[in-house]
Amino acid sequence: MIKFIEKLLSLIYIQPCYFCKSTKEDTLICSKCYSKIKFLGIDVFKKINDVNIYACTIYDEIIKKLIRDLKYHKQKQLAPLQAQIMKKYLDELKLTEDFLILPVPIHPNRKKERKYNHMDLVGEELSKTTGYKINKEFLRRIKDTQKQYKLNKQERIKNINGAFDIDISQSINKDTQLLIIDDITSTGITLEEIIKTLKTHGYNKITAITLATPKF
Repeated sequence: MIKFIEKLLSLIYIQPCYFCKSTKEDTLICSKCYSKIKFLGIDVFKKINDVNIYACTIYDEIIKKLIRDLKYHKQKQLAPLQAQIMKKYLDELKLTEDFLILPVPIHPNRKKERKYNHMDLVGEELSKTTGYKINKEFLRRIKDTQKQYKLNKQERIKNINGAFDIDISQSINKDTQLLIIDDITSTGITLEEIIKTLKTHGYNKITAITLATPKF
C-alpha cells in the first residue's frame, strides 16, 4: 500500500530542477544546468606540505548556489549532489587508497547556530557511494574563527592559526589514508592548517579534495 501511494505521488509530483525550476526531466538538476558546471581537469590543484589538493570545479553559477544553499540555507537535499560531483572526480583520478573521510569541521558554536555541519552531510553521502569509512569526530575545530572570505591573506593565516585539533582518544592508525573534504578552497590556508595539525600528530598519509575553487 505504501509503495502504491509513493508511486502515485511520483506521478502527481514532478521534481523541478533546483537551479532553473524546469520540470522537463523530473530531477534535482537538469542536464542543461549540469552542463553549465565547469569541471576542472584531473590534476593536482595545489600541493601543500607534500599533500595533494584536488578541486573538482570552478566556483561559478550552479556550484555557487549549490554550496551556499546547502551551507547557509538548510537545503540538505543538495548534499548528495555535492557528493556525486566529488565521486565523479575521484573515479576519474583512479586513486587506489582505501580512504577514511574527514569532513572539515565547524566550531560547536557555528554548528549550534546552523544545526548541522554541511560537510558532514556531504561526507556521509560520499561514504555511501565510495565505500570509504567516515569519521566526523576525529578532526575538531577548537577556535571559533571569523569567515575566511572576508579577510586578506595575512589576516586569514592569523585567523586560522591553531583552529584545529584531533581527538587523541580515538585510536586511528597512523598509516590510515586520510581524505579531507571541503566545499571550497582558494588560498588553501584552511587546508594547510588542518594538514599541519594532522602531521604534528604523526598522520602523514593525507589527500584533500574540495568541490570547487574560485581560482584557476
